[in-house]
Amino acid sequence: MQEKIVLITGAKGGLGTDITKAFLDSGAIVVGVSRSIQQIDFSPLNFAAYPADISQPQATRELVAKVIAKYGRIDVLVHVMGGFAAGKIHETDDETWTRMRDLNLSSAFYIAREVIPHMRAAGGGRLIAIGSLAAVEPHAGIGAYVATKTALTALYRTIALENSDKNITANVILPGTMDTPTNRADMPNADPSKWVQPADVAKVVLLLAGDAGAQINGAQIPISRE
Repeated sequence: MQEKIVLITGAKGGLGTDITKAFLDSGAIVVGVSRSIQQIDFSPLNFAAYPADISQPQATRELVAKVIAKYGRIDVLVHVMGGFAAGKIHETDDETWTRMRDLNLSSAFYIAREVIPHMRAAGGGRLIAIGSLAAVEPHAGIGAYVATKTALTALYRTIALENSDKNITANVILPGTMDTPTNRADMPNADPSKWVQPADVAKVVLLLAGDAGAQINGAQIPISRE
């Protein structure tokens, strides 16, 4: 990954931090994106913070334009941004549905739509999204989350089909419950020994982004310890 330009959405907090650190350690130039990210969040010189709200189309266009203007290309897009909300379908209000749609699906669509033309012009690229095991094993009580994560998976499989002619791959990683501070706080009675370690997910992301992942396209990759 030495000198590769890697754009990571949701780069700060939980899984995003582990993935960002993994790419920084690999020698990549990391463009970290979130609404609140700052340059001081990561110390390496190969990190650049780009605050942006990619749930909004214009903000996403401006973000990608800035990155291309500075670096000339984007070799890898890692879409980590997402959100979670519980609630049965008939109990889900408009605000929750809109938030799940924007965090889990619209943001993925907007950033991919802006990045793909540059990858096609360059003749290659990698897109990797963090989905959820719930996309293939739905659970009751988290309907909006399941629906939007399932749609994310379909979006990336379609991207894979549409861009294989230009040496572009698109894959989705489907983790089970991850061992993050937020999940530990939200589920104090659960057994975290059965949860997925963020560092393990980061290893799979690196594999898909590197030479070893060149022939993997359109995959849904589950990661679970349960």
